Amino acid sequence: MTRLSKVPVENWDDELRALTQADHATPLEQGMIRVLAHSPGVAKAVITFGMSLQKSSRLPRRLIELVRLRVAFHNRCRTCMSYRYQSAIADGLTENLVCSLEKPSEASDLTDREKAAIAYADLASTDHLSINDQTYDELRRYFTEAEIVELGAFLAYFIGFGRHAAAMDMTEELPARSPDNNEREGPWSQESVVVLPW
Repeated sequence: MTRLSKVPVENWDDELRALTQADHATPLEQGMIRVLAHSPGVAKAVITFGMSLQKSSRLPRRLIELVRLRVAFHNRCRTCMSYRYQSAIADGLTENLVCSLEKPSEASDLTDREKAAIAYADLASTDHLSINDQTYDELRRYFTEAEIVELGAFLAYFIGFGRHAAAMDMTEELPARSPDNNEREGPWSQESVVVLPW
């Protein structure tokens, strides 16, 4: 059960409803905005920041989605692991690629560029103080400095808000977990996924 109350869509401010197209979205698509709606200005700022990242980035949507899902695994955000963005699917994301995230360094279907971004996401998610000059030298093999800045901004967004969502335990719409499942859940082990229209 979500640890903070969700604001019903009909109680959202009009600008927030329009910005999110909430009247035409499922509860899962409305996501954590249902809680953030307690503070409409903050909710709109979060959405605007995320939309600005998407619109201004030169990084492929497939790469961004692979990174987002790997961060969701580290964050243990079940909600984040349960959906995929349509724009990433249109850019070549498949569930086979998502399954490659379980052991990305061994995956033959991930590009070297994607592996470098995922390795960076792993460090940023689990041990950010270990990121050093060598990390950035490796990233420069595959990314321009502008792209490294974009990747870092996406990571900050995914790590921060993913942890916030995981801490709120927003899981009511998700399939129940098996009580005897001791393995750490990953985006590659979802029984079903939701495709979000963005």
